[in-house]
Amino acid sequence: MLAAIKNFFEAHILIEEGESADREDHALKVATAALLLEMSRADFDVKDEELLAVAQSIQSMFQLNEEDTRKLVMLAEQESAEATCYYEFTSLINKGFDMQQKIKIVELMWHVAYADKQLEKYEEALVRKLTELLYVPHAEYIAAKHRVQSTLGMVV
Repeated sequence: MLAAIKNFFEAHILIEEGESADREDHALKVATAALLLEMSRADFDVKDEELLAVAQSIQSMFQLNEEDTRKLVMLAEQESAEATCYYEFTSLINKGFDMQQKIKIVELMWHVAYADKQLEKYEEALVRKLTELLYVPHAEYIAAKHRVQSTLGMVV
């Protein structure tokens, strides 16, 4: 089983030095989608609104059509299910994205967390944990949360 996970990770996610920009771009998309899917599972109750928010976030961030979004989410679901920790995803994002892109991911995580109009403690804890793993400053974590709350018409 460990060999299967390792092979899947190497085939779909792992970026070797000198690999093409397309493969790196694809791996970053999968890693981002996987983190957003993890957000939808944080409270142990995946709702349709959360899955829709994941798909919309991925489609918007990477400017994908519906079919490519669906394929990316399916691949991210497989990768997320087989992952043993968040490091696989956060390390790729830390290497491939600049701070503004990582802040955007934090904002998208908040969108997923608030998709069902309720923020559960597990969701907030996961956003905080992933924000720290992405080395996004705490002030940006709070600012992203407030931007999403404002967009949703919530009291900040």
